Amino acid sequence: MSLGSGLAKGLAITLRTMTRRAVTARYPEEQPELPPRSRGVIGLFEENCTVCMLCARECPDWCIYIDSHKETLPAAGPGGRERSRNVLDRFAIDFSLCMYCGICVEVCPFDALFWSPEFEYATTDIRELTHERDTLRAWMWTVPEPPPLDPAGEEPKEIAAARKAAEKRAAEESAT
Repeated sequence: MSLGSGLAKGLAITLRTMTRRAVTARYPEEQPELPPRSRGVIGLFEENCTVCMLCARECPDWCIYIDSHKETLPAAGPGGRERSRNVLDRFAIDFSLCMYCGICVEVCPFDALFWSPEFEYATTDIRELTHERDTLRAWMWTVPEPPPLDPAGEEPKEIAAARKAAEKRAAEESAT
């Protein structure tokens, strides 16, 4: 390829681009159409959180802050023993440190963390990017429903086991 042909191709691309009309999105007036299941912020479903601290330990940026205390529950029945459980006091994520990798969402064994498509949380002060559990909980309600299962896919093992147990129980009841 000679110098002249490369220059001509470059100028042709430039001229084609110059003649096209620019497409500008008027952001505040027109909301962008986000792809389904897009990553915006992390929402917290507080009822599922057992304060296992996996999300905070696995976070490469250490941007998740969790505080908790133990509560002792009375015995469920006579002769039983007291149980202790962790109670969540503080759950905060510093989004100025977060790199949106999603490791915390993936490692949560109790489905307490979800990706929310919410993306409008900008602020003029970086110290305001640490969001506490009430804000994270509010974002939880913007999480879209998961896509339906593939109808041609294999039935989940949990559902298959539950269905078989129900069929077995129904067969035993009809036999008696």
